[in-house]
Amino acid sequence: MPVDHYENFPVASFLLPARLREPVEAIYAFARSADDIADEGDAPAIVRLAQLNDYRRELHLIEQGKASTEPMFTRLAASIAEHRLPIPLFRDLLDAFEQDVGKTRYADYPELLDYCRRSANPVGRLMLRLYQADTPANLAQSDAICTSLQLINFWQDVAIDWQKQRIYLPADDMARFGVSETQLAEQRVDDAWRSLMRFQVDRARALMHSGAPLATALPGRIGWELRLIVLGGLRILKRIEAVGYDVFRHRPTLGKRDALGLAAAAINYHANTR
Repeated sequence: MPVDHYENFPVASFLLPARLREPVEAIYAFARSADDIADEGDAPAIVRLAQLNDYRRELHLIEQGKASTEPMFTRLAASIAEHRLPIPLFRDLLDAFEQDVGKTRYADYPELLDYCRRSANPVGRLMLRLYQADTPANLAQSDAICTSLQLINFWQDVAIDWQKQRIYLPADDMARFGVSETQLAEQRVDDAWRSLMRFQVDRARALMHSGAPLATALPGRIGWELRLIVLGGLRILKRIEAVGYDVFRHRPTLGKRDALGLAAAAINYHANTR
């Protein structure tokens, strides 16, 4: 499996308490379907943006306490009301999806982090709210984990994103390491490329480690789920390194064979795990 912040939703996980399956599935349906509007198919940008704006109007109805005629939003409204989920987090997700429709380059790391703040961090914040564990300290560590997962997804998907004419590598980093867009088009892996990717991998790993203590701070099932997510992200980074940063010809993923290893590692987990 790839490391993707929507794939990391514990929708079908046996670790998810029965009482939270409905709200998690409702959140997932919203995020996954909106993301697909932005990314899948061949609809023109204006059509994609109009469809995402329909989602925004539905959120406004929920906020006003008005009924929706769409089953997905009726379901989502019930979960928002029952668990007091912050509607601005759903709007942040929509902002990120809308940005993906039109924005294809990022000038620097702060600009990329701002995208991750809206595309990835709301997922962790919503999960913490469901578990009633959204303290300021927990939210900060969750943001670090979610942003790291988003960055890891970018680095394993450089080739896929290029096919969509998107580059998430910060332009100033590319210039500093001497990597051009032409090099991406040629899929040329040389010392400059490896240095650039090593820098990005190290940065994503450091961010993951800064949030990793959350996986032991949270009790019970959410802690176990989070340990598996953290360990999975770190393993993908190792695999990017193992293929010499050639993510053009070797897209690192996790499969069934990794499941037992990650489970064993979760038992012996500590926040500084490598």
